[in-house]
Amino acid sequence: SRRRLSAAGGICLLMAIYSACGTFALAGAGEMGYDVGQKATNPYPMASQQEPVAEFTTVQAVFVRQRNCLLLRADVSPLYVDYYLHLMQHGQRNAERENSVLKKLLAYFTLHLVSRPWQEYHAWTFNTCTPGPANYFVSGSSIDEEVVGRAFTEGVRETETNMLFAQNLMPNKDPQTSAITLDKGSVESWVESYYRQSEQRLARAFDLGNDRYALLTAQPGADHDWLEALTAEDVKNIDDVEQTKVLETRKFYFRCGCTVDKILPIIRSMRHNFADQLSEQGYVEASCPRCGAVYKVTTEMLEGGDAPDTPPA
Repeated sequence: SRRRLSAAGGICLLMAIYSACGTFALAGAGEMGYDVGQKATNPYPMASQQEPVAEFTTVQAVFVRQRNCLLLRADVSPLYVDYYLHLMQHGQRNAERENSVLKKLLAYFTLHLVSRPWQEYHAWTFNTCTPGPANYFVSGSSIDEEVVGRAFTEGVRETETNMLFAQNLMPNKDPQTSAITLDKGSVESWVESYYRQSEQRLARAFDLGNDRYALLTAQPGADHDWLEALTAEDVKNIDDVEQTKVLETRKFYFRCGCTVDKILPIIRSMRHNFADQLSEQGYVEASCPRCGAVYKVTTEMLEGGDAPDTPPA
């Protein structure tokens, strides 16, 4: 059976891999825990769809005139297909509850990216006690046209509140990080709490059904009474009753960008931390903290051999 890395070695390795494969330092790293070598099976309902699905998810940014609100909306079916294909490729499985929460977070986070300037990179880390103890991580950028996320349920520190650690990074600037206490309500209420506390403006999040989602954010001079009174049905029909104008569209894929080639130099530099594992079993397995892909790094690879053209472990 595979051995897990020591706690110290595992956390150090995760942070190093994250730096190599992603843009961000790990927001809320102390809350996240880590994972080395996890395999399972999954039914992948989206991966076997009969209906044709677009190659990428397109998000519309729509200005609602006279209401001074920005509407972000998308059918995220393509994003979900990529998500399930990723799970299938890497032998991962999320329980139904965590899967449902993560999918909604991916959808709203993608909409949020379009509300922000193109050059910004964002990451959200949730440490939740309800609907169950778990950590959720989503990150991405408009420039890279990608979002990625995963759920953690093992080794999660149980708390009495739901917390969000949000990070925003712009080129040549220090990261902006905020920690927000959330209520114990729905994912929609978490997103709205983030906007109220961090963005300091009103926002409404809506699940419109059939993998369609919408996020409306108040702009200067917004009609707050109208925004607060909106229902999902109102949002579905908004083009028929309000003056709207599409400002821009952006496209997104679910993808990470991690590879064994990126991870290999990191493990070489920390080889002394894993000497026992390498001596005993001839390899170590490391999990990407962004997407959960597990990579097997052998002693031969560490000694200078090229990474094999094989899928992750």
